[in-house]
Amino acid sequence: MVKEFFNAAANLKKIQRQGWIDKLSIENPESVADHSYSMAMMGMIISDTENYNSEKILKMILLHDLAESEIGDFIPGEIPIEEKNKLENNAFSKIIKTLPDNVKTEYETLWNDYQKKESSEAKIVHQLDRLEMAFQAKIYQNEGHSKEKLSTFFESAKKEIIHPKLKELFRNIIDEK
Repeated sequence: MVKEFFNAAANLKKIQRQGWIDKLSIENPESVADHSYSMAMMGMIISDTENYNSEKILKMILLHDLAESEIGDFIPGEIPIEEKNKLENNAFSKIIKTLPDNVKTEYETLWNDYQKKESSEAKIVHQLDRLEMAFQAKIYQNEGHSKEKLSTFFESAKKEIIHPKLKELFRNIIDEK
């Protein structure tokens, strides 16, 4: 039944982005759903302007953090990456298990592609994840949060964003006053 899938997706509205809590002590940070929505808007524009498969990018973005509705949002280094991947894979499988087989197969394929960064779309989605994080960090900086505390978010994004258009957008975000 798809109701369980919808419940899991809706639960992302209640899952707060843990990095903002741990690093900035923000009491009411953006949710994972907020992050995914912002990423989807970025992905729509980038995929349409850079001639990527928009449907694939948007579906991948909407699925990329779905497992967090079951396991929460772990920050990098909080648990070993192998353990995080195992938890995410198990949670994702549980969430999609009641979907029709053809849909489940498509979502599993997108999930695996995203995790392995196999396609150009998966590579862009990973970079968009970082770009959106940098964009949100800049919002928090403009709201008065410490630039020093935010520097790890900006540095992380800077290292992983390699697409020329996304690099340009990143620089525009960072240089904005």
